[in-house]
Amino acid sequence: MWKQSVDYFTLEVLGLSGQINDTVNFFIYDTIKIWFLLITIIFAVSYLRTHFNTEYVRAYLQGKSEFTGNILAALFGIITPFCSCSAIPLFLGFIQARIPVGVTFSFLISAPLNNEIAIAMLFGLFGFKITAIYIGFGLLVAILGGYFIGQMNMQKYILMDVKPMEGELEDIKISLTFKQRVKEAWDYTYDIFKKIYLYVMLGVGVGAFIHGYVPADFIASYAGSENPFAVVIAVVMGIPMYSNAAGVMPLVEVLTSKGMLLGTALSFMMAVTALSLPEAMILKKILHTKLIALFFAIVGLGIIGIGYLFNFIL
Repeated sequence: MWKQSVDYFTLEVLGLSGQINDTVNFFIYDTIKIWFLLITIIFAVSYLRTHFNTEYVRAYLQGKSEFTGNILAALFGIITPFCSCSAIPLFLGFIQARIPVGVTFSFLISAPLNNEIAIAMLFGLFGFKITAIYIGFGLLVAILGGYFIGQMNMQKYILMDVKPMEGELEDIKISLTFKQRVKEAWDYTYDIFKKIYLYVMLGVGVGAFIHGYVPADFIASYAGSENPFAVVIAVVMGIPMYSNAAGVMPLVEVLTSKGMLLGTALSFMMAVTALSLPEAMILKKILHTKLIALFFAIVGLGIIGIGYLFNFIL
């Protein structure tokens, strides 16, 4: 419904067409979608926190193997239909709930890579075998990437305030009225939103421009099957581009039809969906540059390795 409304606005009301329509349509649709997700998810998590003592959740996870947490977070990413930017609101909620940093990153990596949209479209285009291998590799990157980040004690590089909300203790929460809970959750949501909404607009703006004006032929010419560095080039070229799995999957089909090896094309898709430049711009307000760089380096190397392995297997 919302997509049709944006299409009508850009095509009929604004009278746009071609690349400029693709760019403006993408910007309007994704900006408002991510704003809505930010407000809705942060508010929901914040409201739930007025009922539950998140220290119990954190203590439960810490009482288990952190590697188990990485696995569960990566699996949880499969059922969340988020791109790299729209996964950030829930990532924020995990941080606010003091879930271990490595576990939260396993979710942030897995959600855009292995959501049900990507799985369904990949199965429809390439069949069960390739889909199964892709899911396995995607989970591997998410689990190991989050685990390695967690082992490096990067908590000090989280810039957002993760102190408990006022009155977080259970005996105080019980005394709060519904109105007080809503107000506390809304105040926190508004505070977070006003700090990062401009970063959302800037990030989506960059992604929209590239989405509308970078042709598939340009990518295929530099990452074709004859180039031994094709996977590396595909990943590097994919990072500045921003799209979800549904948006980039048709591009993967086009690239493979023009001679790009499947592993190279899927590496490109993984880079687009899991390591977008707009994502880095949004995360800059939440995480220190060192942690963002580490996140991109670990996941980028994992995707490159998987691309070569995929090409070798197939």
